[in-house]
Amino acid sequence: MRRPTFLPLTTDAAVHAGAHAVLHRATEADRAADACWATLLAGSEASRCGLDARLRKLSEATSVYVGTKWWFNEGSAYRRRVARAQICIEDAITEGDGSEFAQAFMGYDHAMASALVCTDERGRGKHRARL
Repeated sequence: MRRPTFLPLTTDAAVHAGAHAVLHRATEADRAADACWATLLAGSEASRCGLDARLRKLSEATSVYVGTKWWFNEGSAYRRRVARAQICIEDAITEGDGSEFAQAFMGYDHAMASALVCTDERGRGKHRARL
């Protein structure tokens, strides 16, 4: 039996870009989303299942990968889309709304993957802060 996948675009973009830390965090977030989804489908009291922390860690890993300078400047539209989608995900959990949860995750996945692809196409090294 195949498990649900909530971040297929992000996962694919991370694999393609060789963003191992992002892929790791996306896998963790996907597992937490699966647990939340099961809770929502069961009609149990909504639980965040650690998803909010996992999404934050995924955003942080993405920020490091794309470069914080880019993430907070040229990539700020992607960052805002990710943040808005995350708020929608959290609202859906609070409301126990599985449909809203799925729709919000589509937006989150698309925004996160778009940031990875955009940065990969422009040349990741040009945007990263020097360490």
